[in-house]
Amino acid sequence: MEFRDIEIFLALAEELHFGRTAERLHVTPSRVSHVIKKAERRIGGPLFERTSRTVSLTPLGERLRDGLQPAHVQIQQAVDRAVAEARGITGTLTIGYTTPWCADLALQAAEVFRDRYADCTVRIQEIQFHDPYGPLRRGELDLQIAEVPAPVPGVTDGPVLFREPRALMVPADHPLAARDTVSLEDLAEAPMIKPRGEVPKILMDLHLPAHTPMGSPVPAGPTFSFWAEVPALVAAGLGVSVVACRAARFHSRPGIAFVPFQDGPTLDYGVLWPATGQTPSALAYVDLLVDLAYKPGDD
Repeated sequence: MEFRDIEIFLALAEELHFGRTAERLHVTPSRVSHVIKKAERRIGGPLFERTSRTVSLTPLGERLRDGLQPAHVQIQQAVDRAVAEARGITGTLTIGYTTPWCADLALQAAEVFRDRYADCTVRIQEIQFHDPYGPLRRGELDLQIAEVPAPVPGVTDGPVLFREPRALMVPADHPLAARDTVSLEDLAEAPMIKPRGEVPKILMDLHLPAHTPMGSPVPAGPTFSFWAEVPALVAAGLGVSVVACRAARFHSRPGIAFVPFQDGPTLDYGVLWPATGQTPSALAYVDLLVDLAYKPGDD
C-alpha cells in the first residue's frame, strides 16, 4: 500500500464514514472507495462491513489498523520535523481567543501542533471585548481567533472557522424568555449590556446595536469589562446580551435563558493576524485550525 492509501484507510477506520473521510482528506468519496477496494483485493479479504447506513471495521480491518497506525504516526512525525526545520517553525507562537469555543479549538490545535513541531511552543490567552484588537496590533499576539470581520487598520481577516446563529441571553423571568424566537426589533424591549472601552462602532452596530433595524432605540444597560460579568448581570435582571446560540452550552446558569433570533446575520468567528504578515509557524497553525474547525462532529 502506498502512503496516501494507508492514510485514507486509517482515516476511514477512524471516521467510519466515506463522506467525512473524503472531506477530511480533501478527496472525493469515490477516491476513498477505490482505495479501499484496491487494498481489499491486494490483501484478499474485506476490511470494512458496509451497509446503506453504517460502516464498520472487520476483524481483519481492525488488525490492519492496529498494525499500521504506530508506523504511520512515526512517519508523519518524521516528515513534520523535517518540514518544521526547513520552514523555521520554531520559537513561541502566541494565540488569542475571545470565546470558550474559540479557546477549545485553539487548545485542540495547539496539542496537535506541539506533537508535530516540537521546537515551537504555543501560548494561549483570552482577549477581552473592551480591547478586542489591541494585543494583536501591539504585537503581543501572532494570531487571534475571534469575531470577524475586523474593521480596524493593522489587522487582516483570515479564514472563517465558525458561522454561528445568534441568540438573546435574557433574564429567566423576562417576557422574552417565554418566546420560541425573538427578532431584532425585540431589542427595544430590554436594556442592552455593553462593554466598557473603545470598541469600534462598526463592531458595536453588528453585535450590540443602539437601534433596531426599524430605528427604535435599544435601551442602554450596565457595562462590563470582562465577559464573566455578563451572565451575572443578566441573571440579576439588569439587561440582555446578544450571543451565539452555542453560548448556552458554556454559560447556562440559574436565572438566565437563551432565545434564538429568527432574523439577522450569523456571528462569524475566524482567524485574525497582523497586517504585516504571518510567520511560517502561524501559517502552519492556521492550516490546523481550518482542518479541525470543519471536522464533522466538532459542534
